[in-house]
Amino acid sequence: MSPLRINGSPNGNVKTLGSAGTIFEAEDSDVLLRIMERPRAINVSFEERPSNELLSNHFECLSPHGRRSGFNSPRSYTSFEAHAMVGEAWENMKRSIVYYRRQPVGTVAAMDHSVEELNYDQVFVRDFVPSALAFLMNGEEEVVKNFLLKTLHLQSWEKMIDQFKLGEGVMPASFKVIHNPVRNREILIADFGESAIGRVAPVDSGFWWIILLRAYTRHTGDSSLAEMPECQRGMRLILTLCLSEAFDTFPTLLCADGCCMIDRRMGVYGYPIEIQALFFMALRCALLLLKEDQEGKEFIERIVKRLHALSFHMRNYFWLDLKQLNDIYRYKTEEYSHTAVNKFNVMPDSLPDWVFDFMPTRGGYFIGNVSPAKMDFRWFCLGNCVAILSSLATPEQASAIMDLIESRWDELVGEMPLKICYPALESHEWRIVTGCDPKNTRWSYHNGGSWPVLLWLLTAACIKTGRPQIARRAIELAENRLSKDHWPEYYDGKTGRYIGKQARKFQTWSISGYLVAKMMLEDPSHLGMISLEEDKQMKPLMKRSTSWTC
Repeated sequence: MSPLRINGSPNGNVKTLGSAGTIFEAEDSDVLLRIMERPRAINVSFEERPSNELLSNHFECLSPHGRRSGFNSPRSYTSFEAHAMVGEAWENMKRSIVYYRRQPVGTVAAMDHSVEELNYDQVFVRDFVPSALAFLMNGEEEVVKNFLLKTLHLQSWEKMIDQFKLGEGVMPASFKVIHNPVRNREILIADFGESAIGRVAPVDSGFWWIILLRAYTRHTGDSSLAEMPECQRGMRLILTLCLSEAFDTFPTLLCADGCCMIDRRMGVYGYPIEIQALFFMALRCALLLLKEDQEGKEFIERIVKRLHALSFHMRNYFWLDLKQLNDIYRYKTEEYSHTAVNKFNVMPDSLPDWVFDFMPTRGGYFIGNVSPAKMDFRWFCLGNCVAILSSLATPEQASAIMDLIESRWDELVGEMPLKICYPALESHEWRIVTGCDPKNTRWSYHNGGSWPVLLWLLTAACIKTGRPQIARRAIELAENRLSKDHWPEYYDGKTGRYIGKQARKFQTWSISGYLVAKMMLEDPSHLGMISLEEDKQMKPLMKRSTSWTC
């Protein structure tokens, strides 16, 4: 097999390697090319795009082919200009852009060339989301549109792992651009899980794709992309995977370990909060994007039914506050019939000691996992923030989550925002749950590490709940170190004091997460891209206590 040359970003870095994985010839159809060149149409059914006067000063950036890329970057931001980190962050963002046939299609995961690249030279679907939001806020829509179309095109290819064919709707975890010297053209190579650690398909990629499509449509006012037959079909394929009938007795999605941001063995198999919150948000976004034609109406009906069941299940069985914790502590076991209180037969003796001290008098959160005889009481940041933004959390629950963050600031934020989960697995529990994973040792990486990218989710949740001061405080903490430390992927230690032992520098989503947080705090109207208001029709009668009654 002839060697292939990676053309990953406009900085001209080149790496030679043998071909591996599944190579996809990304030959765009004439239809897609015409769509990309079509003048933008405005659909009045979406809210008017908020004006953004903050990003008026720009500089030009050249593509690797020596032509103007069309990308602009802000140099002054009124209140932003006081911090030099913003300009530096935008410079790094531009260097991270990946081009495919002279069109920007995404950003690489990291630009740290001091260590082996592994898969950090690829465009990850979940990693690109904060980059996409930053570009949209800056009026740079082309790369987001191209990314949505390219990943949609990759979804259509046959996906095989060994002798097993994956579902048609699975979106790639990542892709990269390579140059084939024999054919003398660029092609795409995609990873649907066949190269991932543990060989797990990314459940979250499809959800992030739908959420980003809605963000693009909401921000630009352009519904023509979402209304493309290809986009409508792509959404229906994703939804078919999620809404299919099987042996489930719960409306939540059953998942394997490593299927989301936590992509290694960390005991999140079952019904992890991150996937359930993203599932809920993607369903709500799809409800806004699907056309009410014959095929669309069928899916809309199924979505509405699932949303009602899912919201009830999550708000009742995943929610934990002081009163509910006390109720679980007093649970009886081996209950039968429909009158059972302990519906999942959870053993009170399985309650971890730490949760009694962690739970404040006022506050609460969605726990990590609920399944038969199992409750994972760990706090997971992404799932709880998305629960707020999607309105899976009621206004009262959203307020309680923010109360918890304020009350447990040292534990969840510490010296560098933000803990991906809390607490860390240690000793025998770490050996059993992670399989002695040397990367997920206590207070490191996914096992209680601190991830700056989560700053944008926290900021969005803070703005939605009327607590911008919490976000401002967290951003100031990040500004003390992020730039000096060269934008690490994550930090280690109980308070996030140390740069992660295997953390890549110049991690793109650490950079973009900071930019999105800054721009959103400066102009809260950007929140509309990533936030959904509560649907009153989905609000069930709460049968369990919540912290705001304390």
